[in-house]
Amino acid sequence: MLIYEVNLTVNDDVAKEYKAWLKTHIDEILAIDGFHAAKMYQRDSDEAGGNGECWTIHYFLESREALNNYFDLHAEKMREDGLKRFGGKFSASRKVLEPMEKFVRSGEDFLQGE
Repeated sequence: MLIYEVNLTVNDDVAKEYKAWLKTHIDEILAIDGFHAAKMYQRDSDEAGGNGECWTIHYFLESREALNNYFDLHAEKMREDGLKRFGGKFSASRKVLEPMEKFVRSGEDFLQGE
């Protein structure tokens, strides 16, 4: 299991429209082989200086090979769509997270399934 993290900061004036588009965009990415699920998180708007929405999307993939396939065959087209629609009204950064070890309190599995 691998997590591909996308951090977005979206200007307030397009945030509602961007969020609607983003849901469709996430569905399109999940249709690509190797992608299994996605979770969207709200981050503190302080990161945008109070002038935007801050979101993080975690895409859960089966392998590094699946992610490389996405980078090689799909990423450029998927990113261009957002740029055409919203231009300089958002910023994005990306990270790849590979699990090393899981820690849970004895007798609990709060993170079951992750």
